[in-house]
Amino acid sequence: MPNTTWLITGASRGLGLETARQLLQTPTNTVFGTCRSPSTATELAALVSSPGTLYIVKLDVTDEASIKAAADEVFKLLNGAGLDYVLNNAGINRGDDLAFNFEPSALSDMMATNALGPALVSRYLLPAIERSDRRVIMNMTSRLASIGSDYGTIDTCYCMSKIALNMLTYKQAREHPDLIPIVLEPGWVKTDMGGPGAETEPAESVAGTLKVLRGLTKENAGKFFSYKGNEVPW
Repeated sequence: MPNTTWLITGASRGLGLETARQLLQTPTNTVFGTCRSPSTATELAALVSSPGTLYIVKLDVTDEASIKAAADEVFKLLNGAGLDYVLNNAGINRGDDLAFNFEPSALSDMMATNALGPALVSRYLLPAIERSDRRVIMNMTSRLASIGSDYGTIDTCYCMSKIALNMLTYKQAREHPDLIPIVLEPGWVKTDMGGPGAETEPAESVAGTLKVLRGLTKENAGKFFSYKGNEVPW
């Protein structure tokens, strides 16, 4: 069975960590787990002994120089191979805010992390992605970013940043028909962001997400999916 290569941003905790954990149970998976501080990513580092191959790479999605350096490192580690899957998982939510009552700095921070970061990660990794026959980019969005689902007034800045990410994904698919970029919402998950009252366990969300990703075809490019596999209204 051929080796499959995956890059995950925000791999030191939450859904990123669980994704790395599940992927690394397969010996033919090579995972580039990225995070801001590899020296403190103890749970991620513990996965080095897994059946799959793990490389921990420093990457701060809010720092373009860091993104470029990480892409250069990954390119060297691939040693001529392609990057099959890029999972833009890293994201932040500064908390509840409203359309007429929010902090400008909160919007700037969330736009930088949730929209600009994935755009730059995909941009700098594009040469490695194009070496692959799979060429999947998953941009992690939120069900709250679905206007058609109408979740009301909550989390205005977060939703704005994720809707920007949705549009980025659509544009990526149109600009590069040879790629399979999608946005995917993971459900309301019991992570630091989702909180203990959330409805879905990380393991369930990730298992569903990986099933969706493995089944993607070029006809799915530029679309919005749930971790359960159904399409979500924009």
